Amino acid sequence: MLPDRLGFRSAMNTRAITGLAALAAAALAASVMIRPPIGGINPDAASAGSSSPLSKESDPDPTDFSAEELEHLQRRFGVHGPQTQLAQLFTRGVDQLQPLRANTLSRLNRLKPVIHREADRHRINPMLVTAILFDEIQHSKPGEDLPFVVHSGLVETHGPAQLGISELIHQGRLPEDPSPGQIAEARDLLMDPEANVELLAAKLSRLKGELGLDRESILIASRSYVDAKAIATLAYLHNGKLDYPARVLRYMQDPALHGLIYSTIRPAVLPVI
Repeated sequence: MLPDRLGFRSAMNTRAITGLAALAAAALAASVMIRPPIGGINPDAASAGSSSPLSKESDPDPTDFSAEELEHLQRRFGVHGPQTQLAQLFTRGVDQLQPLRANTLSRLNRLKPVIHREADRHRINPMLVTAILFDEIQHSKPGEDLPFVVHSGLVETHGPAQLGISELIHQGRLPEDPSPGQIAEARDLLMDPEANVELLAAKLSRLKGELGLDRESILIASRSYVDAKAIATLAYLHNGKLDYPARVLRYMQDPALHGLIYSTIRPAVLPVI
């Protein structure tokens, strides 16, 4: 989840925040010096023109939205502009913290069966589901999954995919004006990892329908600009921040995430003696 997604402020003091920001910035600077970006996706595509590795150089960037597109999406879905440059720098720095990345990959590995099952059931590209989960888990705030925080009402989104009560209402799983008891049960449901992944896949399917896309067609970014643009739009509508689609498309090209989702373990064949 992005640093400004939640409705509550961290209790960390100024010195701790400054230290964490410095650590993230240092990690980002080191990664820039020693490792080239993956696949040519520009992480700053939302704020400056960039070229996507998912299309040829002559093709437009699927993460670039025209003023008319932004106005339509903002009016219909309530999306916003990008994070501040400082927040984007912090986000990219966090992505370079290897222990955090390893923990995120471990959590995703445990969710691999449900990702495949629900992506197939809802006709969603499993790499899109995985990329969104990776981002939200990677950038979640410490302590936000504690029961008393979840039920305090200070946090609006919950679980691995950072979904809110409103999504359950959109999917018809809650009434328009749920009771306090229904809200409490809904929060518990959102905190269940497998249920959360299923709700994410259902959300993406719902958004495909609202955008007029074929809900039975699985979008593949490398297949065409049209598919890549549709994926970027779905990512934007999920998170609401304009810099989010470029990150999701970049994560979808991450070799580690590809290996996690598509690799299989074959039993060793014992030699015949």
